[in-house]
Amino acid sequence: MTDWFVLVESNTTGTGRLFAHAARDLGTRPVLLARDPARYPYVAADGLDHRVVDTADPAAVRAACLALGGRIIGVTSSSEYFVATAAEVARDLDLPHPDPDAVRDCRDKPTQRRTLRDKGVPGPLFGDARTSDEAVSVAGAIGCPVVVKPAAGSGSIGVRLCADPDEVHAAAEAVLGALPGLPPQGAVLVEEYLDGPEYSVETLDEHVVGVTRKHLGPHPYFVETGHDFPAPVGQPLTTSLADAAIAALRALGLGWGPAHVELRHTRRGPCVVEVNPRLAGGMIPRVVQESCGVDMIAQVVARVAGRRPDPAPSRARPASIRFLVAARAGTLTGIGGVDAARAVPGVVEVGVLREPGDLVLRHSFQDRLGYVIATGPAAALAADAGLRALDPRITP
Repeated sequence: MTDWFVLVESNTTGTGRLFAHAARDLGTRPVLLARDPARYPYVAADGLDHRVVDTADPAAVRAACLALGGRIIGVTSSSEYFVATAAEVARDLDLPHPDPDAVRDCRDKPTQRRTLRDKGVPGPLFGDARTSDEAVSVAGAIGCPVVVKPAAGSGSIGVRLCADPDEVHAAAEAVLGALPGLPPQGAVLVEEYLDGPEYSVETLDEHVVGVTRKHLGPHPYFVETGHDFPAPVGQPLTTSLADAAIAALRALGLGWGPAHVELRHTRRGPCVVEVNPRLAGGMIPRVVQESCGVDMIAQVVARVAGRRPDPAPSRARPASIRFLVAARAGTLTGIGGVDAARAVPGVVEVGVLREPGDLVLRHSFQDRLGYVIATGPAAALAADAGLRALDPRITP
């Protein structure tokens, strides 16, 4: 009898491939359910089982699972947009799962914000708006600068710092219109801008794996340009960030499986920027693995499959990632200096994320062209040096 591990959609950065590999390592047979499996190059390259399914319809996903035959061990998703659907189907099939209603409410940013506020979790002033004029009114009540972001989205797409009402109007109009890479939005979230360094707390259930220091590109956008793990801060701040993250998870009814909680350390103390009921993006799981030996993807797959995860660290060393980010719009023709970057002491991995011919500069995660990962006492400096060796070629 076949033991199936079901992945509902994936993402374009290849995390789904790692989920499939981890499922195989557990002795299960991974299968991808997707509206268009050809979107994911690893499906053909790895010969991954797949089915064409309307993944926007939980009933269709459930029917596709039952049609597989054999025994279904777990159902999950590596995509921000399908974690709630996967949780709902897993619940219906009596498989391990997070609370699908809590996941769905968390993914709706205005609902998440209201819940955190009502439960006393520190965060920014905020309001949601369904038109650009409403967004300007909310910003006026909060006071500029404010951050305008989609009500449901990921990867910093459509997120913008706005200094005045005109910028608020334009940012809201862009989100509420047909912004490339973003699903249709019925509302925008307008938030007080939180000043201070940004961190994220990576969790499995209510176990804190660690705290990540985040690096961002220039305003008015919020493109993540790198991460350091563990965050190079003292224990008191690490503890307060972790405590704030767990309080946010409990307030939202989460705490099963992975979560990625983003915070800023402000003059008021840690304030929650956003809670994501999924693994971190930005290759943070890869950096965590290099740092402490915890394979978060394998841990999540084990949790979904009903196995007992063991997120105990096997080593302790700093690790950093830096992203090569497009500095101007155009067409990528290639990236030079890869061998030179790999030769930098401390560098353990250099990769390319975009292909020649790709259009670049959308002010989101899609601007990341490549990356450098380094480890050791000077990991951040080594990653920076490796990044400087890379030479992106963009025309015109």
